[in-house]
Amino acid sequence: MKEKWINVLTLAFTVALLPPIWAVLSPYIGVTVGAVALICAGLFACLGNNIKKAIPVSLGFLLGDVWAFIALTIMAHSTLNPNLTLYLTLFVMGGLAVILGTIGEKAIFVPAWLAGWAIGLTIMGPMDIAAVGSMPLQIAAAMLAGVWYVGVVGDLFQKMLIKVLKR
Repeated sequence: MKEKWINVLTLAFTVALLPPIWAVLSPYIGVTVGAVALICAGLFACLGNNIKKAIPVSLGFLLGDVWAFIALTIMAHSTLNPNLTLYLTLFVMGGLAVILGTIGEKAIFVPAWLAGWAIGLTIMGPMDIAAVGSMPLQIAAAMLAGVWYVGVVGDLFQKMLIKVLKR
């Protein structure tokens, strides 16, 4: 029981300490979508904060971000009915993401690709394609902060706290 509470309290402290630092600092580096880091950290946490999966998860998120920009560009320039364009774009690109991600499964975590795509579509979808600007780069920075800063660094920090407290 004591060990459980050491884990809970060190995790609570880590979550209370590290993500708010990102939330405060991210606007100063031009990232207006800092909360994306929390979404990505959550998915990474579902994988046990496994550092061996950090690169495939990161690549998946980044590919999803690019995928969202490509999808929105296609939809913005299509002359077809908007609903048909939406359906066809999501159909083709969703299927391709799964196939390509499976081919490169050692390097790419497909669920992160699909989640990254959804994040990008959610943030950039309401924007005029001409106004997207640096948004894909901001999203990418937040995704990487979620995996590496909140996820990997957070996990290492918590493990260090546990080691200190068990002495």
